[in-house]
Amino acid sequence: MESKLKVFLVRHTPYPEETIAMAAKLCYSPSDIESLRGKIETRDQKAFVEKLVKIGHMSPIEHASFTFAIEGISRACSHQLVRHRLASYSQQSQRYVSEEAGFDYIIPPVIKDDKELKVFFEKFMAEAQETYNYLVKKLNEKGIKGEAANQDARFALPNAAETKIMVTMNARELLHFFRQRCCYRAQWEIRNMAQQMLFLVKKAAPIIFEKAGPACLFAPCPEGEMNCGDAKKIRKIYGSPYKERKTKRIKKPKISITQKRLFQE
Repeated sequence: MESKLKVFLVRHTPYPEETIAMAAKLCYSPSDIESLRGKIETRDQKAFVEKLVKIGHMSPIEHASFTFAIEGISRACSHQLVRHRLASYSQQSQRYVSEEAGFDYIIPPVIKDDKELKVFFEKFMAEAQETYNYLVKKLNEKGIKGEAANQDARFALPNAAETKIMVTMNARELLHFFRQRCCYRAQWEIRNMAQQMLFLVKKAAPIIFEKAGPACLFAPCPEGEMNCGDAKKIRKIYGSPYKERKTKRIKKPKISITQKRLFQE
């Protein structure tokens, strides 16, 4: 059965921006902790966070963390997600959770929009389910049951199989994650997930994530020749006022016929 993406922000550091501002001020102030707690006004928090990012002092931003519950993503997507190492993950196990009742799956949009391909895809999902159930049955007959059977039968499950996962990242890692995964060159599924995560944290901590998103929002695209070609469109979607400066082309000096002959000799 086809599954749909759902992202929930289940927990985050209380008063994340105040916490970051407090940590930053501690680095540069002789004050004790109690006096710091009473000195950071709401209006100052924005200035602190902006200054930290500008000067590259990012460690105080790590004091705020955010925990998400995510479902309706494929194993292909979760494999990309867990490559972000500075995070904590708890994923639904295919070893301890049996898929005999039927596994859910994700259909890529380009396949879903094509009737012929969708039928072919869903047929393969049904075949994978039959294979999984057959393997579990035969393993049970051999006396291999429960998780021992599941852990071997799961080898027949496709990358499209749906999974559920809880993720905790600190704010600094999230900023990096959004730069990479909100990019239009990122794979469509993890990009959709990242955009939903960004929407949720912007509500919880608008100052921290004010300029969060793909790397091209406030600077030239770092992808170089591999860029998507839609930077202007992306900046408009995210509401970024950034405009790239046009580089002046250096005119090549004209070479006379006499000079050309000299070079050829």
